[in-house]
Amino acid sequence: MAFFTNQAQLRYGNEVANSNITVGEIQEVLSVTKSAVKQTYRQHDTVTYIINIVNAGTAEYTGLTMTDDLGQYAFGEGTRTPQDYVAGTIHYYRNGVLQTAPTVEAGPPLVITGISVPAGGNATIIYETRLNAYAPLQPETEVTNTVTVSGTCITGITATETISAVAEPVLSITKSVSPVPVTECGRLTYTFVIQNTGNTPAVPATEALVTDTFDPILRDLTVTFNGTSWSAPANYTYNETTGVFTTILGEVTVPAATYTQDPVTGSWITSPGVSTLIVTGTI
Repeated sequence: MAFFTNQAQLRYGNEVANSNITVGEIQEVLSVTKSAVKQTYRQHDTVTYIINIVNAGTAEYTGLTMTDDLGQYAFGEGTRTPQDYVAGTIHYYRNGVLQTAPTVEAGPPLVITGISVPAGGNATIIYETRLNAYAPLQPETEVTNTVTVSGTCITGITATETISAVAEPVLSITKSVSPVPVTECGRLTYTFVIQNTGNTPAVPATEALVTDTFDPILRDLTVTFNGTSWSAPANYTYNETTGVFTTILGEVTVPAATYTQDPVTGSWITSPGVSTLIVTGTI
């Protein structure tokens, strides 16, 4: 409900008389809610949003427009938008019955027109967005979306939803070998580079594990991790019969990534945390 006040003024000669203040009330019969199917996001994730518009009145509302700011935030003298509408994902229901898709302008902002809400009923709009390079990824950062529903006699009814960046490590591994070629009975070196693009370090509790089966089988291993010598069985196990190499749970740790926002474009740049495992042996 919204309240309003009014006061009249009477002027005559050099006199001014004010009336009493009247108080009125506008009863809002439309309400809107917005929710995300998932409350967290990772880099380049898609997010499904559900917007529900309820009509508590006795007359149908037609020709409504819904605008989603896609999480827009201030940056420098302008703005940046951390989400993009995923084309073709719009679904529109009236009282639970699927309707022909309304008109969509991807924006930003996302604008959906041609929505109707039956008397005493509801309309539900479902669509997906994708996080882009303007979405922050540090721990405890968020993206807040605001939707606004407007139309004849409606100045704008809003709802917001906030999703948070997942606090977790995101690991990948690459492997290289040298020298190439290697002579018979020569020493062969495998280098494993483990990267973390997540906002949280991989710690012993992460229980990261590297396994490999060396072929050809290596003998007389020397192993280092981030420049520190490792030994078996404290840091790894190795079977010279099968060539199976396995690190001990919790021994592989990787620092968190760091994130910087380009001061000109506003894009977030990820610098992965890196750890290096080097295994050398005789073939």
